[in-house]
Amino acid sequence: MWRAFYIGNFFRHNLTLEQLMTYSYVTGEHRPVEVLIFEMSPLVVEQFLQVDHDIWTMREAFKEGLEVIPFLSKEVWLDDSKPGQVTIVFVWDSLEQWKIVADESFQAQLQSEFDALFPHPITLVSAPHEESEYGIHRVSRFERAGHLSSRVTQ
Repeated sequence: MWRAFYIGNFFRHNLTLEQLMTYSYVTGEHRPVEVLIFEMSPLVVEQFLQVDHDIWTMREAFKEGLEVIPFLSKEVWLDDSKPGQVTIVFVWDSLEQWKIVADESFQAQLQSEFDALFPHPITLVSAPHEESEYGIHRVSRFERAGHLSSRVTQ
């Protein structure tokens, strides 16, 4: 029944079968999710984003000894109604992979490097994954294939 409903909606919205085939639906996942919400001066957000990418994203992605990047994705969200607030969301491949990167000495090293490049005050407002004892996880996703923006940088 639900398939007929969805197929009917695709045709009602003038979507072609080819357009429909560009989407995928994945269910049955149990991927750990890390959510970090920071606040800082709106004047330093762009600098924060660059340093965060250079230090946290790239160094965690290519930590020595790992055979693969330990997270499936990292997204950074800004809320125009809350200038200076930055939300970072990681979807980790597994809790085991996350724990390798969470090594205290490695994290302390990255924090030191980050602080040297970003000397501005920053507050960690919330880390819901810690509040839930790492219980937040992704169970499904519906997404368009090849949806990456043309503005991809390294």
